[in-house]
Amino acid sequence: MKTIRGFSGFVATAVAFCGLALQPAAAAEVDAEAAFKQAIRAKYDMKEKAFHERDGETIVTKFYAPDVVSTGQGSPLHRGRDELRKLYQMPEVINSEVKIESFHTHVNGDAGWDWAKFHVTPADTKVAPFTFTILFLWEKVDGEWWCKGDMYVVDAPPAAEPAAATPSH
Repeated sequence: MKTIRGFSGFVATAVAFCGLALQPAAAAEVDAEAAFKQAIRAKYDMKEKAFHERDGETIVTKFYAPDVVSTGQGSPLHRGRDELRKLYQMPEVINSEVKIESFHTHVNGDAGWDWAKFHVTPADTKVAPFTFTILFLWEKVDGEWWCKGDMYVVDAPPAAEPAAATPSH
């Protein structure tokens, strides 16, 4: 009996110790994710403001890394800031109001990704607002997070509800 109690006590102590040892690691992961979310939210705020001010150059040079790769539904692949700059100089792109809504984030060391809803309201009132789902890829370089790439898919508009059946006479 003494051996079983001794072993049980050892196991209980080991489990408690492991739990305590894991708490700082788990807390560090939570802190890293919170810091990452805060840093990329600041980048998203900057990008939203730059859209509002029709300032594509700020988006290209302060949001995206020099070796960025960007693509999306119906869009060609853009490699590097020079190619992306051409996109952000197009009036139909930069003349929009934008709101970025992050919904699923992951970070591991100096790399992370973030799924977001990218809401666009074009300045041209003839063009309806739309939303796309975008995946941003991030890398921390010299203490700053840079978007290394993104890929998006335009969300389908909500389906219209079928008209109520009218009785035939």
